[in-house]
Amino acid sequence: MATDINKGQRRRIWLTVAGVLLFITIIVAGFVNRIQMPRVMTAAEMKANGLYLFETPRDLGEFSLLDQRGEVFVPERFEGGWTLVFFGFTYCPDVCPATMSFLNGFIKELEGTEAEDTRVVMISVDPARDTVEQLGEYVPYFNPDFTGVTGEFLELHRLATAMNTPFRKVPGQGENYLIDHSANVVLINPRGDYHGFFKAPLDLAKMKVTYRSARALWER
Repeated sequence: MATDINKGQRRRIWLTVAGVLLFITIIVAGFVNRIQMPRVMTAAEMKANGLYLFETPRDLGEFSLLDQRGEVFVPERFEGGWTLVFFGFTYCPDVCPATMSFLNGFIKELEGTEAEDTRVVMISVDPARDTVEQLGEYVPYFNPDFTGVTGEFLELHRLATAMNTPFRKVPGQGENYLIDHSANVVLINPRGDYHGFFKAPLDLAKMKVTYRSARALWER
């Protein structure tokens, strides 16, 4: 009888110890996971590191453009993922190829969900020369998954203005003209709204951590 009692006591003790050890393991694992996760920056910290977020994302309104495949590009094309938008042109000698190369490097640094739902769109500020065919040769050179967009001048100008990236043709240069435009990269959220922008000059390390923070804040 005493032996049965001792066995029962020992069993209860072992169950208690096992339960305590399991609880401690869960707490430690959660703590380790938290310290390994990158800290989410505040909006002020992100701004100091080059990402300017709006308290209220902005609706871009309606527009209808064409991508490098000749397919219609409308606001709904922005929905369902995060989009990085750069306004440039294919005859740009320096800023545009440098930025497109930078964005290709940035995309390759992303992993998991971030890599799966992040897209890059270059919107032309030179529709007179940037035809669908021209974009079809230029944009895939940097990354075959990037999208190039062109359209009517007034439509492009209105969209650029809505994203605070105005542009203008440099006068007095004949047919080989240049275009003054912003080198900032616009951030569009999964609802298709203008969420903020990465201010040039771009820095890969800073852009990675601010982009991750912006996504984390959005998901809260």
